[in-house]
Amino acid sequence: MELLSTNICFEGEHRRYRHASATLQCDMEFAVFLPPAALGEKAQPVPALYWLSGLTCTDQNFMQKAGAQKLAAKLGLAIVCPDTSPRGLNLPGEDESYDFGTGAGFYLNATEQPWAPHYRMHDYVVKELPQLVESELPLSAERAISGHSMGGHGALICALKNPGVYQSVSAFAPIANPMACPWGQKAFTGYLGPDQQAWEAWDATRLIPTAKERLPLLVDQGTSDEFLESQLNPEALAEVCETFHHHITLRMHRGYDHSYFFIASFIDDHLHHHARALGLV
Repeated sequence: MELLSTNICFEGEHRRYRHASATLQCDMEFAVFLPPAALGEKAQPVPALYWLSGLTCTDQNFMQKAGAQKLAAKLGLAIVCPDTSPRGLNLPGEDESYDFGTGAGFYLNATEQPWAPHYRMHDYVVKELPQLVESELPLSAERAISGHSMGGHGALICALKNPGVYQSVSAFAPIANPMACPWGQKAFTGYLGPDQQAWEAWDATRLIPTAKERLPLLVDQGTSDEFLESQLNPEALAEVCETFHHHITLRMHRGYDHSYFFIASFIDDHLHHHARALGLV
């Protein structure tokens, strides 16, 4: 891990790192916020919230815009922010659109060429990155996961596909049913091929019925989100959760949009949700 930068923040420390990823076969950058409890002479390993960002984002968007560090510092909760895709691989078409390729890894393991060797963001987020940071930094193996939009989709599927790995999960405006929206259909076709049966392993609404672990879902959604009707479809997630008795708290917030103003308004609720599950409060 190469330390790129560091900033003191609410008596904790925000750090950016670069490392060579074996899973993605390229260099990756990520950010970590370490609360005061993880620093100094009396430092102890602390649990971590893994935050997955949305389309076009890097590790920096959430750390700079969400306003999570103040409460995370108080709770003793670390935050780990990976990037949203590999970068700079010079794959054909990787930079042609905002919703596929660079900045749009969709937190799945690609099976189609030329994406398959590199676009394995699911394994990177669930396996490689936690192993790395837990071995190199004062982080415990207690994990929570959350995210926004494409990252909200990522948080849901990471939790649903990996029972026992996370103690809690939440999402802001997730792409709840990617098989049924243009963003998801484009990404799944490109990364996974045309067989829609293969897509089902990466759609939260298709994973809920057979989930082996039923962590309560906290989902916040703005009613003025410009992508609500065309891309996000939270009603599909709520319906399948009700059918299969999977606890969900879906909160619709009048007038809020898809931006980080929305995330910043409700991030404290999500941090408390994860802190309770992690035994911090």
